[in-house]
Amino acid sequence: MTTDTATHTDTAAITEAEAEAVVRAAYRAAEGDVLDVQGFADLFAEDGVFNNVNAGETYRGEHLGDLVGFMGALASDIHRELHRFHVVNKNLVVVELRIQGTVTGPFPTPAGVIPPSGQKLDIPTADFWYLDDAGKVKTFNCYVGVNIMLAQLGVQPDFAGAVGASASAGPAD
Repeated sequence: MTTDTATHTDTAAITEAEAEAVVRAAYRAAEGDVLDVQGFADLFAEDGVFNNVNAGETYRGEHLGDLVGFMGALASDIHRELHRFHVVNKNLVVVELRIQGTVTGPFPTPAGVIPPSGQKLDIPTADFWYLDDAGKVKTFNCYVGVNIMLAQLGVQPDFAGAVGASASAGPAD
C-alpha cells in the first residue's frame, strides 16, 4: 500500500518512516528558500499545538505557522541543520538540530526593535514532535537555546540591574 506521508489517511498507526517523513516535511516547509507557512500548519491535526517552550508561547489554529513566518522574516536564509532523528513508538519524533541563518530582518523586543545586523545565527535546538495515528502533528515542543540566540543578536543579560533590583526589594519573608 502506498501512502502520502504528509497526509496519511490510513486508520492504522503510522510507521516510523512515515512519522519521520512528516517531521522532515515540516522542517522543509520552514526553510528560507521554501517558507511555506501554510504547508507547515497543514501538517498539524485540527487541535494541534506548537509550543515554543523556552519563550512560554503556544500557537494553535490559524497561528500554528506564526513562528515559522517570524523566523523567516528575521533571517531570510533560515535553515535547520538536522543532526539526529529518533523515532519513538512511531508517534514521537525527537530531533537534535541547529537553527542557522543571517539576521536580515528586525527583531522586536519589549525594549524596542533590534535592527537587522547581518549577524550569523547558529542556535542549538531540541524538538519533540508528537503525531497522531493519522500522521498529523498533535503537539510540537520546541526547545531553542534562547540564551545563545540572544547573545548572537548582541543582547546580554543585565546582571547588575537584577542584583540591584533584588537588593532594593529586601530579603524575602
